[in-house]
Amino acid sequence: MLVDWKAEQDEMKEILGDEYMDYNLVMASTFGLPLGDGAIRGPLKKLIEDYNLPPVVFHSFRHSSVTYKLKLNGGDIKAVQGNSGHAQVNMVTDVYSHILDDDRRKNAELFEEAFYEKKNLDPQMHVQQENNNATVADEVDPELLAKVLANPEMRALLNSLAKTMK
Repeated sequence: MLVDWKAEQDEMKEILGDEYMDYNLVMASTFGLPLGDGAIRGPLKKLIEDYNLPPVVFHSFRHSSVTYKLKLNGGDIKAVQGNSGHAQVNMVTDVYSHILDDDRRKNAELFEEAFYEKKNLDPQMHVQQENNNATVADEVDPELLAKVLANPEMRALLNSLAKTMK
């Protein structure tokens, strides 16, 4: 549908030349001007019915557009504000941006991981628990010790443990 629409626009631009008002719109009238709501309502309704899609109004796409632009650009509110033509930033943050389920799920997973695996928490809390569970080997295996020290994470852990034992 959009590909056909774009082809028609390009044809009209060529036919009308300077008379075509090119605002670089996805959906424009024959002369390039913004379409009214009525021109979009019918085709959108047909599309929804033909493909058994959830009922939405055309303005819903504006909300989705702002939300996904924020997600894609890492939350650059000013860029999205300028792109969407809003005078006030709070229109973007309060009205148009919606929390996406995937983002909510990811935040929950990150919190759960940090909480249960004690990541990004007080490093002493993690070391203290490991100190309580430590056992002393009767004899040190030189090969095993070399492997442990070759691992940067293990070396850092041992250094951290050594500092807490002083």
